[in-house]
Amino acid sequence: MADRPYSYIATPIVNPQPQLYGALNREAIAALINGAAPLPLVSEYTDLARQLQPNGFDLTVRDVAGIRAASGEAALGASDEDRRLPEPHETDFHKDDWWRLSSGAYRITFNEVVNLPRWLMALGRPRSSLLRMGVALHTAVWDAGYSGRSQALLVVHQPGVLHLQRNARVAQLVFLPLNGADALGYGGRYQGENL
Repeated sequence: MADRPYSYIATPIVNPQPQLYGALNREAIAALINGAAPLPLVSEYTDLARQLQPNGFDLTVRDVAGIRAASGEAALGASDEDRRLPEPHETDFHKDDWWRLSSGAYRITFNEVVNLPRWLMALGRPRSSLLRMGVALHTAVWDAGYSGRSQALLVVHQPGVLHLQRNARVAQLVFLPLNGADALGYGGRYQGENL
């Protein structure tokens, strides 16, 4: 983890509603990363100065695993007991921490640990360079109160090979304050994932 070389002179945000509206900007995100809250908003980043953006925070690739139909059947039922995820298969590095990804679906794990307070949610979007390469990144909502190292679905649509380097920035999290703190916060099965 970097030693937080990037900082702003800003008042730490403890509970911004109703003062904040819309997405958090770079200064507010930096304050929540560098602030005195129980946990920083984002930790285990690779380069804070590069990852802080005007409207969000870039997430980087830690690991890539392939998803194939042959790796097991998936199921999503009405209850958690009826949920089965396919087993991912390992992907090989080509050399120097680069993956060679042919057309298909991959599960990526991010380096960063996200710790959302109960008054803040996040949405993840692909970086535009991926889209220009014929590659899609799909994410779910980061619910208020979530803490963990998230995963996303990377789909290589173009017929060639995508060369993807470990620690490459692939997604941007946009943080949105709620109109009030959620009483419970996220309590699903992915709380604390990959820690």
